[in-house]
Amino acid sequence: MERARASRDGVAALVTLDQGLVIAIVMASMALFLWGRWRHDMVAMAALLACVVLGLLPAADAFSGFGHPAVITVACVLVLSRGLHESGAVDRLARAVLPNGAGGFTTIATLTVTAACLSAFMNNVGALALLMPLAIQRAQKMGLEPGQMLMPLAFGSILGGMTTLIGTPPNLIVAGFRARLGEGGFSMFDFTPVGAAVAIAGIAFILLAGHWLVPVRARGSTEGFDIAAYLSEVRVKDNGKAVGRTLRDIEHELEAADAQVLGMVRNDVRLAAPEPYRQVQAGDVLVIEANPEPLAEALSALDLEFEETRSRGPDNAGDEAEAPAASDGRSDGDGERPRLAEFAVLPTSPITGRSATDLHLRRRWGINLLAVSRRGERNMRRLRNLPLRVGDVLLLQGATDTLGDFASQFNLVPLAERSLRLPSARSAATAAAIMAGAVILVTFGLLPAAVAFAGGVLAAMLTNVVPPRSVYQAIDWPVIVLLAALIPVAGAMAETGAADLLAGHLVETVAQGQPVVALVLILVVTMFLSDFMNNAATAAVMCPIAIGTAAGLGVDADGFLMAVAVGASCAFLTPIGHQNNTLILGPGGFRFGDYWRLGLPLEVVVTAVAVPLILLVWPL
Repeated sequence: MERARASRDGVAALVTLDQGLVIAIVMASMALFLWGRWRHDMVAMAALLACVVLGLLPAADAFSGFGHPAVITVACVLVLSRGLHESGAVDRLARAVLPNGAGGFTTIATLTVTAACLSAFMNNVGALALLMPLAIQRAQKMGLEPGQMLMPLAFGSILGGMTTLIGTPPNLIVAGFRARLGEGGFSMFDFTPVGAAVAIAGIAFILLAGHWLVPVRARGSTEGFDIAAYLSEVRVKDNGKAVGRTLRDIEHELEAADAQVLGMVRNDVRLAAPEPYRQVQAGDVLVIEANPEPLAEALSALDLEFEETRSRGPDNAGDEAEAPAASDGRSDGDGERPRLAEFAVLPTSPITGRSATDLHLRRRWGINLLAVSRRGERNMRRLRNLPLRVGDVLLLQGATDTLGDFASQFNLVPLAERSLRLPSARSAATAAAIMAGAVILVTFGLLPAAVAFAGGVLAAMLTNVVPPRSVYQAIDWPVIVLLAALIPVAGAMAETGAADLLAGHLVETVAQGQPVVALVLILVVTMFLSDFMNNAATAAVMCPIAIGTAAGLGVDADGFLMAVAVGASCAFLTPIGHQNNTLILGPGGFRFGDYWRLGLPLEVVVTAVAVPLILLVWPL
């Protein structure tokens, strides 16, 4: 079937079948992105396969996106960011620039500017993750709520990413589309004149107006989970039905009460995370997580009784004369006192979509999952089968070393002061030198970005800055698959003429032939989409439309591509538009509708600064 091609000199009067199909696929993908039921990489792969099956994209080109320079560069930057993380280079920098005895405004300003600077050269999610525990610690010392520091920090890290080629995936995607025009991709600092000015203006606005616009949500640390109101201790009666049965059997009986056993006390020795096949003896005291009301009937069936002096029901939740066993128990082994600690789930964490049961938390790690805070809501119901999500805050109980190892392996952020085991200063210097070397090679045009950063990854492996076994764990594979799948889909939009068709409608109907109006529309539409869908996906969808719009107006496409880059990096209205927004949702105690109060005026500031600068630096 012959495909129609929309001419750059005009717009096709009718939508061809191929154009209609590819537009329908893209619109359906956007709807699924907004719905959020399935992961973005799954939606992108479905869109790619649909294009192949419907004949919109040759099967031989289906997976060409995996070799695209932008995809390779994103993967390599993620690995080098891990090197900066693991070497302690960023922690050293953060503590060096943060003045001792600084007030709230100075601390917020320093952390926000530091996050923006780091995000220019490393993954902005990684930059936020490194600084977030320090921000929470300082907030607690100053009597501030964590969100008062976390929202400026997250927004600052997002703004900083738009200042360089490698600061954020949308910039790399935009550069790739420019290269397709035969003009070569954008260089390392081509984004800086516009991006830096927008970042400076945005951060200045955040610091000046944030005090009034950032919602103040009270959120303590472990106290915010109201643990005591849901922990009960029950005693096994002599000759009771529970005697001789395993903890696994008892938990099975307690399922109807939505309860689980967190620990036990035997002969005044407290056992944290006991083995599920341990047999219960008369006189044992079990620490139960449940709401006492539905629990009573289940306990009666097992001949278990509430331990009167230890009950932690809602009526005496405030009584702290004696802490519950889950927080002061002793482990089976060396008697080490376990602790409670909070951890946030990063977007790159492999535990997303998995439950405590899937992870074998108790059996393999000796860790109890006590509570989950999701979108500011406290969940103390049965947690073992709850699939975990990005941004969840987990309250874990276990030995200090075990919690640290678990957090490191599964990419969790500790939300308290970290006792980091930092490598030598030489490792930190090596990691910084490798990143700087790759940036210099790209800046002076000595090597393409993908090659330079791939060389940096090899150097990091050879120097053990990033151990070879950890390289593939450092890559956010869902993002890589998303980019690799959407790049060919965007190509299908261009090849079928669908992008030019949409651009022609935008030019003639909405902008009415005015280039400046069209530029503003491209920026605003991109910004709006990035508030509700992945910013890399937004850039991949909007770049062909921006190029087609410029062609329809007979002007240079650079300004329109730069508008896409800025808009895709400015997702401030919702917690789902950017991974950094999602990451601070739980720790900051925010609600879904809290972001627009600061985010909406910030996006107005971004638009007011970006448009005249784009017209000045990249004249149409």
